[in-house]
Amino acid sequence: MTDRVPKAAKRAAGRTQTAQVPAHIAAFGVTLDRDARDLIRQQLGTKLGKYATSIERISVRVSDVNGPRGGVDKSCRIKVVLSGLPSAIFESQALSVNDAVNGALTGTERLVRRSLERRLAMARKAAAGGGPSEDPSGEEP
Repeated sequence: MTDRVPKAAKRAAGRTQTAQVPAHIAAFGVTLDRDARDLIRQQLGTKLGKYATSIERISVRVSDVNGPRGGVDKSCRIKVVLSGLPSAIFESQALSVNDAVNGALTGTERLVRRSLERRLAMARKAAAGGGPSEDPSGEEP
């Protein structure tokens, strides 16, 4: 996953490779150094790379919900914008940033996979002629 994509490349519609999918990572109340951001991008590529042709962009928000009070307060919210489908959003909370990111990545992968499988199943059903407007008896009204 990349940090930025040039405007000219955004204008060209079509399928993208894993390295071309823009991933924006934001941190609120948590410090994420360059190595941590690179690790998150690498994990995104590992978990979601196989779906890169259907992904337009990804946003990752890591935050400290309770501030300095402590507790289960690290949150990671991942939003994946899919081509021709509603966005997939998953949020995970944990004691540490790494656990929150790993939980959100796992849930996001499952959510994206289900969304794309559902689209494929609907396309197959439509291609087979099993659309919802057809009467299964085949009789005219």
